[in-house]
Amino acid sequence: MAIRHFLTLLDLSPDELRYLIQRAISIKNGLKTHGPTYTPFANRTLAMIFEKSSTRTRVSFETAMAQFGGHALFLSSRDTQLGRGEPIGDTARVLSEMVDAVMIRTFSHQGLEAFASASAVPVINALTDDYHPCQLLADVMTWTELRGSVKDRTAVWIGDGNNMCHSWINAARQFDFRLRICCPEGYEPRQDILDAAGDRVSIVRDPQDAVADADLITTDVWASMGQEEEQAKREADFASLQVTEALLDRAREDVLFLHCLPAHRGEEISTTLLDDPRAVVWQEAGNRLHAQKALLEFLLLGRVEG
Repeated sequence: MAIRHFLTLLDLSPDELRYLIQRAISIKNGLKTHGPTYTPFANRTLAMIFEKSSTRTRVSFETAMAQFGGHALFLSSRDTQLGRGEPIGDTARVLSEMVDAVMIRTFSHQGLEAFASASAVPVINALTDDYHPCQLLADVMTWTELRGSVKDRTAVWIGDGNNMCHSWINAARQFDFRLRICCPEGYEPRQDILDAAGDRVSIVRDPQDAVADADLITTDVWASMGQEEEQAKREADFASLQVTEALLDRAREDVLFLHCLPAHRGEEISTTLLDDPRAVVWQEAGNRLHAQKALLEFLLLGRVEG
């Protein structure tokens, strides 16, 4: 089987992505019914390279490999020769001789692409400054579990045009739903990513207008990792974009609210929003495990029926 990487949602076809969502749901249901008895990864190893901190990413990938009967290695830049200047390609070639797949959570998307181009095993983007595709697998899985097919539905992104926003744009393309982006002037997503999505994606400045008749609303922290020095300015620029229960009331009656977490209560969301039954962030977070299991299985074993 040819080596496949997962650096953005565009690396898989729409059909393959739909398969992954349904496969993730099936894996989740099997785990609930039978426990972790499906172990296709005996003696398989996933190298996990972290240059950015993580809770959900590390726990979900490590647990996925353990429940599938394999093993995960945690590697930080302090623990490897990458931290001492070894070329990315050299590290990729060495790891390709020893492990079955590599998951990377890092800053530079270009660095990730360089690693993947030199790797002889599948490479998974577990977050870069440009994209976070694994989170979108969990998000679309959650949306699908609770509301069925997302095709022709409407999602609203409120906040910065950041890596999460970029991946939501790609998701709108691949899963064929509409996306409204509500962001302040100067915080738009990258124009090339926006242009590629065509009329599936629009920018709406007023949050009240953006959420009208929406099926799903999602947001992220105002200052991402590496932007902490901009916190005060961003708080001022994003002040009118806080997602509240009252804002959800303007959407469809069955609207869902997602957040990739961690959330800053009292900033991008009201202090009580995560207690609202329309907020399904804990299910969303848990689905990282199942969506990534389906992804790992697909990259290493191909499609699996059942």
